[in-house]
Amino acid sequence: MNEVQKAWLGVVSADHTQRAVSGSFIQLNHGKRYGVARLRRGDGFAIYSPTERYGEKRPLRAFSALGVVADDEPYQAEPMSMGARGTIQPWRRRIEFFPVHRAMLRDVDLELTREANWGYQLRRGLVPLTVADFEALRALMA
Repeated sequence: MNEVQKAWLGVVSADHTQRAVSGSFIQLNHGKRYGVARLRRGDGFAIYSPTERYGEKRPLRAFSALGVVADDEPYQAEPMSMGARGTIQPWRRRIEFFPVHRAMLRDVDLELTREANWGYQLRRGLVPLTVADFEALRALMA
């Protein structure tokens, strides 16, 4: 398996994660460029899904996908409707997703989750993840 030098955690509902995995891409923060522009080819990328469906309040709290950034630059996808937000042309990155199963947050011990108020930083939609945490997730989710 690929050895990563840097890793990231994206926050995406599980239903949107399924679309991303089937399309081999990631888009963050409603398609804005700044998050995906931080990623580099070969970076590890994990997805945490706080909910099953976007906009739903009932918590899921699971790590739902894992992969590696597989391109060099962000690209713009075809325009898509965001409902009340209007139509956007989202920025994306290509991801080579691994075949994994979900890992529930309660079953994971990560450096990230040991910090007090660790969940607050998830509001940004993209947070750095240690390589050790990425590898722990890869082992657990394989």
